[in-house]
Amino acid sequence: MAENYTSDFGTILLFLVGGAIFVVIGLFTANLIRPKNPNPEKLATYESGEEPIGNAWVQFNPRFYVVALIFIIFDVELAFLFPWATVFGRRELIEATDGVWGWFSLIEMFIFIGILVLGLAYAWAKGHLDWIKPKPILPEGRSKIPMDVYQRVNERTYEPKKPQQQEEA
Repeated sequence: MAENYTSDFGTILLFLVGGAIFVVIGLFTANLIRPKNPNPEKLATYESGEEPIGNAWVQFNPRFYVVALIFIIFDVELAFLFPWATVFGRRELIEATDGVWGWFSLIEMFIFIGILVLGLAYAWAKGHLDWIKPKPILPEGRSKIPMDVYQRVNERTYEPKKPQQQEEA
């Protein structure tokens, strides 16, 4: 009878170490055999086949992220719908429970889709899906202080205080 010398955690550790070694060996081998002849075209930033214009360190519009998050939500929804459809489509499972399982899964999926539709309606009503947002109406302040006073304060520069030297006793 063979004895087991590793615990389950030891087996996981062996797989992690083996995977790390596999990745390092692959990267090292690729570094050895790949050609090293960079040119300006290979070093250029790839922008969907177009020549890049300007600096690559620009700020993206936050609406890109909102649209991407909504896409991911509905993409994950499809990942949940597929197993539901395969189970719901099994005739023998539905017949074995006199149709109760079929009705339960159908109602459950309508609740799931309803929650997602409510979330989409909320995002739509709040204007998160509008690409061109209306300009915000900024409230006007009723301060008695003239604007040039604020401007002078904002233009002022301040020198940092120098640390005081401690006197020795």
